[in-house]
Amino acid sequence: MYFSLYAIFMRVGIKCEIHACSIEIMKKILTDYFSSEEIILLQKSLTARIDSQYYTDRTVEEEQRIVMVKNAPKFHLKCKEITIMLTAKEIITIRKIITNSFSLSL
Repeated sequence: MYFSLYAIFMRVGIKCEIHACSIEIMKKILTDYFSSEEIILLQKSLTARIDSQYYTDRTVEEEQRIVMVKNAPKFHLKCKEITIMLTAKEIITIRKIITNSFSLSL
């Protein structure tokens, strides 16, 4: 799911390779495209990835695994649709928002 989101970033011209930062961009800038449920799904998926990749004593709950497996194809298709449907005007708007957000945080 992360790489599906990353494909949208590439279409817009954003290089964001940190999973948590990508979710923050999704949460703060791409709210017109994603629901709060989808954002939560990505946040929980990040936690599951970290737990399974970096910690031998942690497991991903079976319920969470089922939710991720069930929703990953839907999320991928949605991201693909967004990538295809983004207009030049929307891309420019997203870039301006990111530029302004970045400028303010310095």
